[in-house]
Amino acid sequence: MKLGQKDSDKIIWDQMRSNPPPILSNRVGSGYPKLMLYLILFVFATYFIYTLKLLNTPNLPCTEHEQQDLMFSTRLQNVTVSVPAPVMLPEKTELKHLVFGIAASAKLWEKRKNYIKLWWKKEEKMRGIVWLDNPVETRPDDGLPPVRISGNTSHFSYKNKQGHRSAIRISRIVSETLKQGMENVRWFVMGDDDTVFVTENLVRVLNKYDHNQYYYIGSLSESHLQNIYFSYGMAYGGGGFAISYPLAKALSKMQDRCIQRYPGLYGSDDRMQACMAELGVPLTKEVGFHQYDVYGNLFGLLAAHPVTPLVSLHHLDVVEPIFPEVTRVEALQRLMQPMKIDSAGLIQQSICYDQTKGWTVSVSWGFAIQVFRGILSPREVEMPSRTFLNWYRRADYTAYAFNTRPVARNPCQKPFVFYMTKVRLNSTTNMSVSEYARHRVPHPLCKWKMIDPSSLDKVVVFKRPDPQLWDRSPRRNCCRVVKSKRRGLVVDVGLCRKDEISEV
Repeated sequence: MKLGQKDSDKIIWDQMRSNPPPILSNRVGSGYPKLMLYLILFVFATYFIYTLKLLNTPNLPCTEHEQQDLMFSTRLQNVTVSVPAPVMLPEKTELKHLVFGIAASAKLWEKRKNYIKLWWKKEEKMRGIVWLDNPVETRPDDGLPPVRISGNTSHFSYKNKQGHRSAIRISRIVSETLKQGMENVRWFVMGDDDTVFVTENLVRVLNKYDHNQYYYIGSLSESHLQNIYFSYGMAYGGGGFAISYPLAKALSKMQDRCIQRYPGLYGSDDRMQACMAELGVPLTKEVGFHQYDVYGNLFGLLAAHPVTPLVSLHHLDVVEPIFPEVTRVEALQRLMQPMKIDSAGLIQQSICYDQTKGWTVSVSWGFAIQVFRGILSPREVEMPSRTFLNWYRRADYTAYAFNTRPVARNPCQKPFVFYMTKVRLNSTTNMSVSEYARHRVPHPLCKWKMIDPSSLDKVVVFKRPDPQLWDRSPRRNCCRVVKSKRRGLVVDVGLCRKDEISEV
C-alpha cells in the first residue's frame, strides 16, 4: 500500500522526536578551547618576537617625512650648535681715537702755545704732536702735547716765489705722525698753532662718518678769492681737517712722490689736496671748521653762526679779540666757560621777538645777544653782518663765499649788543643760566616812537644743555622772551615746541 506525502513526513517527524540526533554544538565545543589556546599562543609568540626585534634594531619611522625628520635630528646630534652672540654695536668715536698733528714755528712758539693750552686736555690723555722747524724749550708740566722736529725736506723742490718752503714740511705732518705707530687711531686731525678746537664738537662731527673708509673732512676759506686762487675742493689747514686712518696710510705710501710732482704750489693744504686728487678722494665739507680768512671783528660771523657745531677757530692773531676790552687769550678763556657746560649749543643762534615792545632778539648762546628796534625777519637776522673785512683788506661784499648783510645805516636799526659775562649750571633744575652785559658804546639818536632798548643793562638766558642736539636733523633752537620779575630781559632757549616758529 502506498503512503502519501503527508504520511511519510509524519513518520519521519515522529522518528526524529522519538530518537533525536546528537547535538552538533557538543561536537564543535569539544575542540574550541584548544583552538583558542593555539591562537592566543601564536599571537603572544608573534608579539614577543616582534618586541625583541624592536629592542635590537633602530626604531625606523614609518613615513617618508618622519624619516627626513629623524635624519635631520640625527645630524643635529652630531653637530655642535653654536648660539649666536648678542649683536654688539660698534664703539662710538671718542677723543681717545683721535691724534692731532699741530703745525708750529719756533719763532712764534712762546706766543701761540697759549692758544693750544686753551683746548688741549692732557688730563684726558689726548694724543697729538706739535711739529716744529727748530727745537724750543719745553717743560713736562706745561700742559702741552709733546714736541717733535719735522723731517728734512731740503731734497724736495719748491718753486713758488710768493710762498715759503716750510709748506712742504707742514704738508707731511700727517704722514710723520702716522709713523709714530700709535695704536687704536681712527682719525688724524691737522691744525695750526693758532687754531683753537672745540674737541667735543669735533668728535660729534667725526661720529657721522665711518672711520674705516677714506675720508678727507674740512672746510673752505671765507674768502671767495682765496677759494678761486687755490681750490673750492680743498680743506684749509688753519681751520683744521681730519683724515681717516686708512686714508692716512694710503697717503703715506705715495705722498713724497706726490709732493715732487707739485713744486709750484704755494702752501701745505693745496699740496695735501693735490695728493687727495691723485687718490681720488674728494673733500667732505663740514662748515664748522673755520679758517677765518678775514680781518677786523668776527662779531658778525659768530653772532650768526651756521646751524652746525662750532669745531674750530683760526687766525686768532689776525682778528680782534672776540670779547671787547680783554686780550685774545682772555677772550677765548671766557668762551671756554659755556663750552664746558654745553659745547653742542656753543654760539648757536636763536631768533625771537618781544611783542609787547616790538623788538627783535637774536641770541648767540655763550657769546652775545643783539636787540633790534622793530621787526627783522629771520631770513635777514641769520645772515652775518659785515663787521669784518675780507682777506685783501677791502670792504667788498662780493669777496665772500657766503651771503652777508650790510651794517645797518639807519640809526634806529643799530643793534644793542650784550656780551656774555658769566654762566653757571643749576644742578637742581639742570638749566644753564648765562648773563650778558650791554656793551657801552655811543648810539646815534633815534626818533622812532617806541620803547628804547638802551634802558636795558643785562639779559639773562635760561637754557637746558642738550648733548644730543646734533644727533637730530639740523634746526635752530627757538627762544622765547619770558615775563619775569628780574630786571632786564629774560629769554628762554631750547628745542622748538610743536608748531613753534620764529614769528611775531
